[in-house]
Amino acid sequence: MNDWPDAQPEGPRRMRHVQRPQVPPQQPQQQHQRQQQYGQGQGQGYDQGYNPSFTQAQGSGYDSGYSSGQVYGGPQGGGHGTVPPQYDPRSAGGGRPAPDWRRRIKIGSIVLAVAVVGWGVGTYAWASSQMRNEVDLGKVIERPSEGDCTTYLIVGSDSREGMTAEEKKKLHTGSAEGKRTDSMMILAACSSGNTMVSLPRDSWVTIPSFVGSESGRKYEARGGSKLNAAYAMDGPELLVRTVEYNTGLRIDHYAEIGFAGFANIVDALGGVEMNIEKGFKDKNSGANFQPGTQTLNGEQALAFVRTRYAFAESDLARTKNQQKFLSALANQAATPGTILNPFKLYPTLGAGLDTLIVDKDMSLYDLGKMFFAMKGISGGDGKSMNMPINGTAPQGSLKWDMPKVKQLVEQIRTDQPVTVTADR
Repeated sequence: MNDWPDAQPEGPRRMRHVQRPQVPPQQPQQQHQRQQQYGQGQGQGYDQGYNPSFTQAQGSGYDSGYSSGQVYGGPQGGGHGTVPPQYDPRSAGGGRPAPDWRRRIKIGSIVLAVAVVGWGVGTYAWASSQMRNEVDLGKVIERPSEGDCTTYLIVGSDSREGMTAEEKKKLHTGSAEGKRTDSMMILAACSSGNTMVSLPRDSWVTIPSFVGSESGRKYEARGGSKLNAAYAMDGPELLVRTVEYNTGLRIDHYAEIGFAGFANIVDALGGVEMNIEKGFKDKNSGANFQPGTQTLNGEQALAFVRTRYAFAESDLARTKNQQKFLSALANQAATPGTILNPFKLYPTLGAGLDTLIVDKDMSLYDLGKMFFAMKGISGGDGKSMNMPINGTAPQGSLKWDMPKVKQLVEQIRTDQPVTVTADR
């Protein structure tokens, strides 16, 4: 007999209610951002179901959503509560992105171009400020009409301005006061070809009436005289007036350099190479040359262009040497090796510009054109000659062959190829 009371089946037991923490409802925008962050295909981030084993193990009613079947970084969709892997930039391109060389080259080219332009503008401004624009061609009266070519009157004076006693002795210049023309030449820059015409300083010409450059007084014509007397009487303005009166050719620009400036330019260039066909000596100028190709420094170059007593036809032979040297000088100065090299360009400009006297309208650009025109002659693109001569005149001077002079001037004025020749 069973002593136990009759067992009554228990009724259903009510299980303890596990209340989840209240999570504030998310706004649609937040839900959208969360979906973008975790991805819609990975399942929900929270486990909506109840896991009693997990609850009992934790002793809490809060369900963290952790699923032991899910491993971080595992395959997507393999369980609940997955966390997306962090972004690795190497997965897209295999390391750091490659540099954009085209962009770097473009930027570098722009910077270089700006630097070059800035250097050029700065150099031009500095050199322009060094020029001595002292000659006023507006004071020259009764001028000929303008021609088709650009004409320059280039003068080498015996000015000793700024020279020490030691330099005068070294360069054999003497110590005479004032200044006189040591050489004169017309350079015509034409589209038909450039022409350089030397004017012997002993040329017999008429010094016309003129207005004094300093006094403003009107002076009557002097009549026959040597050409270099015009400069001695009233300087560059009267010299231009005399050349224009006797030739009928208008002078557009004037450039003059003294002994010191000439020698300094040559030295700044590192010397000028010359081919001397026949050697000569002259104690007055200090010349002592052997035949052959050689590089002349400033002292030697000055002696070369000044020598006259070593030749039978002293003035005419000297003007030919002057043309030859000036062409070689321009050929060496007006080159990329000089213009684009600041270690040569600045010393050359500094040596010449502070002793170079030009007219008020002459710019650095005009000066550059003059040098390139001289360079063209030495390169065979032009002609060099003496003013045509026809006998002698009083005081041992030289008489111009006026029919040839008029023909020469007309060819230059109208920009025609020069066909006139000089016998000497």
